[in-house]
Amino acid sequence: QVQLVESGGGLVQAGGSLRLSCAASGSNFKINAMGWYRQAPGKQRELVATITSGGSTNYADSVKGRFTISRDNAKNTVYLQMNSLKPEDTAVYYCNADLLRTGFPQPFNHDYWGQGTQVTVSS
Repeated sequence: QVQLVESGGGLVQAGGSLRLSCAASGSNFKINAMGWYRQAPGKQRELVATITSGGSTNYADSVKGRFTISRDNAKNTVYLQMNSLKPEDTAVYYCNADLLRTGFPQPFNHDYWGQGTQVTVSS
């Protein structure tokens, strides 16, 4: 059983900062990549940022220069530092993990999602 537990959302004024955390717990897995997605009311879920096991990062154009994704391999945790927040960043933020499940006769890749954490930026 693998779980993703998110924390760090909240209410902040425009121009402020928040830091999201997502920890993967369980057994028999290796992390291929982790990332953050967000979904605003009435909109589709969209990619915010991803980071691979090798440290390569990818960002949505809308957050480049403001958000930074990082990871702590020892803790199986990914972080999203969000600076210069704007009202349009308001959304539920979801952690995603692309994991290689080991300990099975045939290892396999599987996607996992966190429960989501609300980020609200007031103007």
